[in-house]
Amino acid sequence: MEHNNTWETYSTKQLEEVDAFAKEYMAFLNNGKTERECIDQIVNTIEDAGYQELEALIKADKKLKAGDKVYSVWMNKSIVMFRIGKKSMTEGINILGAHIDSPRLDIKQNPLYEDGGFAYLDTHYYGGVKKYQWVTIPLAIHGVVVKKDGTTVEINVGESEDDPVFFISDLLIHLAQEQLEKKANKVIEGEALDIIIGNKPLVINQEELSEEADQEEKKADGCESKAENQKDGKEVAKAEKDAVKKGILDILQKAYDIEEEDFISAELEVVPAGKAREAGFDRSMILAYGQDDRVCAFSSLKAMLEIGETDRTACCILVDKEEVGSVGATGMQSKFFENAVAEVMNLIGEYSELNVRRCLAHSCMLSSDVSSAFDPSYAGSFDKKNVAYLGGGMVFNKFTGSRGKSGSNDANAEYLGHIRAIFEKEKVNFQTAELGKVDLGGGGTIAYILALYGMNVIDSGVAVLNMHAPWEATSKADVYETKRGYVAFLNHADL
Repeated sequence: MEHNNTWETYSTKQLEEVDAFAKEYMAFLNNGKTERECIDQIVNTIEDAGYQELEALIKADKKLKAGDKVYSVWMNKSIVMFRIGKKSMTEGINILGAHIDSPRLDIKQNPLYEDGGFAYLDTHYYGGVKKYQWVTIPLAIHGVVVKKDGTTVEINVGESEDDPVFFISDLLIHLAQEQLEKKANKVIEGEALDIIIGNKPLVINQEELSEEADQEEKKADGCESKAENQKDGKEVAKAEKDAVKKGILDILQKAYDIEEEDFISAELEVVPAGKAREAGFDRSMILAYGQDDRVCAFSSLKAMLEIGETDRTACCILVDKEEVGSVGATGMQSKFFENAVAEVMNLIGEYSELNVRRCLAHSCMLSSDVSSAFDPSYAGSFDKKNVAYLGGGMVFNKFTGSRGKSGSNDANAEYLGHIRAIFEKEKVNFQTAELGKVDLGGGGTIAYILALYGMNVIDSGVAVLNMHAPWEATSKADVYETKRGYVAFLNHADL
């Protein structure tokens, strides 16, 4: 089967809309390099669009009706949105589900040390990464530090032109003969991914130190001894030890009022520094960090804001922890989503345990996640007949998993037929794909987790080149077309 290049199907007006949408999306990426930053942007956006916080409505015991818009945030890292439809929720709802976490480096809880005149922060990589891709590039630090008194300090260093950046060193080519003989997964070890954050020692004012010593001597009734002189000497030597590390701690104390112990209760993420950029002379692509899976998260969000009142309740879930198995309180495997559905049904007047189960079983979902894009430089890794192409439109993956579909959700043919009919009616360009050749590997999404409720689920989203690299590439046309597909789904899915 042959499919048209999506660019060739657009009118002049649509081409303008593609560029405008891309600019919005790039701004979202620039301001949302962590889960918390994404949630802040999303909440501000949807509240301006009339969404109300679910927890506040519960406290006020306010009933919901068709057309109402509500949201619930969980631990500042996951969010679910509902636009109440005309039909009973027991007949099912239409769900878009994406994730807002991306591969990165996380700062450890006891991270700061000095070695060889450098101050370092020790890291642990998060998600599937090629470790060698993270060395010698400018890095930024984003996140929060929570102090013992409950005060939260926000950190965002490396994005402004006036900010310093950080980096991981690599061995110079002149001495790298042995290194280059290693396998790619061993060239850079995980424990070597420590970022350099300083090289200047804390300046010790010797005059002030001498004055302090003199005052201490006077307090001792003028009794000077050899032991006291030795003690003073040890104090001077101690002050000079780990002076670069102390210089960093001095900066952190002055700039953020935090001390070394505060790293224990910090969530600091190391990400590539820099803004999303248009790519290619024709500006047809977007090169940016974190497009897996914020490209589908943003498209889902915009689809929710674009739809009007629908027959079935529309829902959008944007979750954390997908890159590490969707575990934890903010991952898709938690009960956060199910609890939110129950609370919404209660405010509508439809709650019972059985009704919640009926709602979820009768629902339709698009697991909004990215797919691999065909790369001619590595053509041998793909089945050209069953792969997504940049510019080919929205992508459907009937199944994911690895080798023999292990760990996969595999969508029913009836559901695919239903989706095809909707997209043909709305003239949405789409393509079908697999991640790569059968025996080469694979991956998973949140699809199988929602499928456990018995609902219809299929993976759908945007094709990405350089997936999981510090800088990923997408087609502007695919991003725009995916948003169109999500709108069509929310408006018409009913199986």
